[in-house]
Amino acid sequence: MSTIANFCILAACALPIVCAGIAKSSGWGKRRRDGGYDNHDPRAWLAQQTGRSARANNAQINSFEALPLFIAGVLVAQTNGAAQGLVDALALGFIAARVVYIGLYLADLQLWRSLVWAIGFGLSAALFFA
Repeated sequence: MSTIANFCILAACALPIVCAGIAKSSGWGKRRRDGGYDNHDPRAWLAQQTGRSARANNAQINSFEALPLFIAGVLVAQTNGAAQGLVDALALGFIAARVVYIGLYLADLQLWRSLVWAIGFGLSAALFFA
């Protein structure tokens, strides 16, 4: 059965891909020898980036790191028979927190970013107790 929380898992899986696109976009349209995106060695290219591209790449990495706890939380809550409305609300809250987190990361607002990260973590953890 498809639920809002299940679609939130899919959305959470897409967020790192969006971040990767933002991180790589600064190199699009330029030749590799002129500092453009290097698809032959993308990790080395990304490691050399600074500013917004570097922050987007870091947001990508953190988004991947946040996935296991969130996915497990949704599955545990649903398996344990938690009220689906609560599971959906927590999952939607997590997605909202992650989108705000990414925006704050790109804007280089580290204090707010850390606060929103903690909210997202708390929502993932809450799923285990729903």
